[in-house]
Amino acid sequence: MSELNNFENLQVETHGKVGLIRLHRPQAMNALCSPLMDELTQVLDVWESDRAIAAVVLTGNEKVFAAGADIKEMSDKSFVDVHVDNFITAGWERITTFRKPVIAAVSGYALGGGCELAMMCDFILAADNAQFGQPEIKLGIIPGAGGTQRLTRLVGKSKAMEMCLTGRNMGAEEAERAGLVSRVVPVDQLQEEALKTAQTIASYSMPSVMLAKASVDAALNTTLTEGVAVERRMFHSLFATNDQKEGMAAFVEKRKPDFTDS
Repeated sequence: MSELNNFENLQVETHGKVGLIRLHRPQAMNALCSPLMDELTQVLDVWESDRAIAAVVLTGNEKVFAAGADIKEMSDKSFVDVHVDNFITAGWERITTFRKPVIAAVSGYALGGGCELAMMCDFILAADNAQFGQPEIKLGIIPGAGGTQRLTRLVGKSKAMEMCLTGRNMGAEEAERAGLVSRVVPVDQLQEEALKTAQTIASYSMPSVMLAKASVDAALNTTLTEGVAVERRMFHSLFATNDQKEGMAAFVEKRKPDFTDS
């Protein structure tokens, strides 16, 4: 963990088998800049191959998850700059390829890139003060980190279109009704609940968890027939693991399973 303790824009902790990443640019409302995203990539690269980490929580502070991408960093860029340098694509989407579960714990503002970063995670737990939005239209641009695509898939065309065209924010209760977030909890309980949820996931067999995540993700990118075929093969493959034998034996014997991630 020593290589993960000296970041300028993140605070990184471990809680048993759960990794906690806290966005930490309080002077800029946790605005997402390239150095922050580079640091996030570094953490995920280390934890990807660390078998001691089974799930991750990504959060901010009580007032803001991330208020968007850093406008000061972007304002002077030209088309050539962003196109040739592959801005956002290069280095900003590592979380979408991370194979272990990532929970976004969102309190306060998750706007623009902050909303997009939360949607890159596997699911979102929202504090009751959370506000989600894609206000890029107010800056003369559109969402560029998946906002028009992931938001539409999560909440449907009508609501996504309204939010992207007007810049209107969505509160926590509306976000839960719309399917953007899985649950809403009191703001003072958010981190505790997120860690508790991640620890529950981490207590299960890691191969099963990773394949469950991959199978659900396949549902967004395939037809039903193709998705069920993917699920079936993943289901079959788990019968080659020791954890499948242990889990079913424990059920029959009415005891708690002792998973070994093997």
